[in-house]
Amino acid sequence: MASQPPPDSTCPDSLRQKAESLFRAGVDAADPYKAVARVLQIRDGALHILGDDGDPENSRSAPWKRVFVAAFGKAALAMAKAARDALPAELFCDPGLAVTNYENAADATNTEGFTVMAAGHPLPDAAGVKGAQAVAEMVETAGEGDLVLVLISGGGSALIPYPAPGLTLGDKIATTDLMLGSGADIGAMNTVRKHLSRLKGGGLARIAAPAQLHALILSDVLGDDLSTIASGPTVADATTFADAKGILEASRSWDTVPQAVRAHIEKGVAGERQETPKPGDPLFTTTASTLVGSNGVSLAALSGAARDAGCEVQVWNECLTGEAREEAEKWVAAALAAQNERAQDEHGGTPPDTPLAMVAGGETTVTLSGSGRGGRNQEMALAFAIAAEKAGLSGDWVFLSGGTDGRDGPTDAAGGIVNGESCERIRKAGIDPQAHLADNDSYAALKASGDLLMTGATGTNVADLQILLLA
Repeated sequence: MASQPPPDSTCPDSLRQKAESLFRAGVDAADPYKAVARVLQIRDGALHILGDDGDPENSRSAPWKRVFVAAFGKAALAMAKAARDALPAELFCDPGLAVTNYENAADATNTEGFTVMAAGHPLPDAAGVKGAQAVAEMVETAGEGDLVLVLISGGGSALIPYPAPGLTLGDKIATTDLMLGSGADIGAMNTVRKHLSRLKGGGLARIAAPAQLHALILSDVLGDDLSTIASGPTVADATTFADAKGILEASRSWDTVPQAVRAHIEKGVAGERQETPKPGDPLFTTTASTLVGSNGVSLAALSGAARDAGCEVQVWNECLTGEAREEAEKWVAAALAAQNERAQDEHGGTPPDTPLAMVAGGETTVTLSGSGRGGRNQEMALAFAIAAEKAGLSGDWVFLSGGTDGRDGPTDAAGGIVNGESCERIRKAGIDPQAHLADNDSYAALKASGDLLMTGATGTNVADLQILLLA
């Protein structure tokens, strides 16, 4: 992993390298192979699936005849490999199926025993429809006495689009695109997706019956609501068609989504379309889930690594949400306050050369008003640099905002890593930082200053991590 080397930067390389190292520690804590391997255990010749955080007290076991494995999401390949390595050959129903994004599928090594399918993300594509159909067909093959083991990770919602009857992939793409541009959060987006899909919102669990089902989930959703992660294909859905309509109206998208989507949702509200299975449905007596990783786990690992590196650590926000540029301005204000407090109390006994690490985890949003390119992490990094310059944040500092999946929006960057000279470097390249922020063109601005965080696909996804180091 490496960011671009900043041209003419006066930022100490060690501070930038330290920020990147801490980010990597957070990403490594979400290693999907280890997360799955930790909860699949063979004891006394039987498969035991441990509970959340590897809790053996809440393990699940049964004399299953066959185990069908379906993995989808950005971490699908590593999770699939872990399941294959853990399951006895006589149980594993070969081949399993793994659906992931193109970047991760390009590195599909050591995936024996699985059919690997690549699909589009963040916008779904025709390849994803084929992947979703393949998942449904495989799951339908399982019968009573079998187990369907579903491995879910970030991006799963977009990677297995299976439009409801009467809808096309184009209808779903247009709706998703409009919602992304409206600044809708992931919970709102998934409520709508569930009601346009055959698999989401418990649909996959419905198809799997009468086989038993267990999902191992690597969460990319703040709060780890299982009904929201990948739009909850294996759990009950408390949302309704009426909720979906309300969200589209509130985001001012209702009148612009395809007519077929409006008609489908209207029929659902009227009771003319089958609702998603709700809490209390007997269907879920044979299903269960284990949360194997999350943003909180990665944030804790990042914080621990910062302490080990000799930093004073402050967790600024464990659930960072809101508009990216607005949150950046708030963070700058908090950084100034922390800097002044440390100066006034003479570091409160902390050695003066001890850097302060202010860290956060979460997922901000961007409301598109311009025509540029970028993602929420790049926008937050650019906005932080601009706000810090205006506020006069002094001394050596580095701010990093990155997506743990290695891809921020429709770009090849994971995010941005800026310092006190970033805005000046952007201007030297003939670019106005504020104008590019207004045009949602953070990618071009950060590329010009050498401040893009480039990691490549990481094979996991537990939302975003942010680090501010004050020397």
